[in-house]
Amino acid sequence: MKLYDSSWAPSPRRVRIYLAEKGLEVERVDVDLRANQQLEDAYLAINPRGVVPALELDHGEVICESSAICRYFEALHPVPPMFGTTALEIARVESWTRRIEHEGYNAAVYVFRNSRPAMEGRGAPGKWPPIPLIPELATRGAIMWGAFTEALEARLGGSEWVAGDHYSFADITALVTIDFARAARLPAPAPESAIARWHAAASARPSAQA
Repeated sequence: MKLYDSSWAPSPRRVRIYLAEKGLEVERVDVDLRANQQLEDAYLAINPRGVVPALELDHGEVICESSAICRYFEALHPVPPMFGTTALEIARVESWTRRIEHEGYNAAVYVFRNSRPAMEGRGAPGKWPPIPLIPELATRGAIMWGAFTEALEARLGGSEWVAGDHYSFADITALVTIDFARAARLPAPAPESAIARWHAAASARPSAQA
């Protein structure tokens, strides 16, 4: 089994944090995104979409998408649970994870990929025809980010962790999203905010350094 990884990209980091929380070790193969190794034939033979992470199983099948990879390991190693155990916990983790992905992470991606000249022709990650910068998408992303962080602040004002009383995959997703937003130069949470309190606690976990 091999995990195709990248040291600084947010999606592979989500898998690394998850594996660290579970205490699992997986062989890793680093894909240098800055050198565009994800678009070379050797990696495209693993994942034709040209994105990371990708988990190659021993029998050759490849699982893509960070959430799917973590779900795979969760089914194999359910303890400690990172996706909830009761019906309500599972629903909360799923609901918040999807909301963070669609409202928060996508907002940061919109800004990151549409506000930098170096991203010209690379409006989406992976192997695509050239996609031009669309400055209006950066504007949309900034608006979405403001609304998302307002909702997350309200949630964390009344909850220790994103999906309830226990650290979960939703917190991993939020941590990766908040940290990636810095690269997009989006506003950081105010020091006195509930998000800042939560972020400090999440960042203090050993898994955050994975």
